[in-house]
Amino acid sequence: MEQENVRKVENDPVNSPAHYTYGKIEVIDYILDKELDFCLGNVIKYVSRAGHKNNALEDLQKAAKYLEFKINELKTKESE
Repeated sequence: MEQENVRKVENDPVNSPAHYTYGKIEVIDYILDKELDFCLGNVIKYVSRAGHKNNALEDLQKAAKYLEFKINELKTKESE
């Protein structure tokens, strides 16, 4: 799949790491715009960087773990 208009940002490991700036928008901008909480923000973070930093499988497992945390939080609130 070819991506059009992919933004290429110079790697700045502190302010704009390359594994979060791949694509049209920076991951943190999306998370803040959608006002996602910690768990859902981490889901987006790990899914977005999968395949762009270290081990893709590990990143997806981390995303799944944070999604599990959020699901359990909602189940707990629902049962109260």
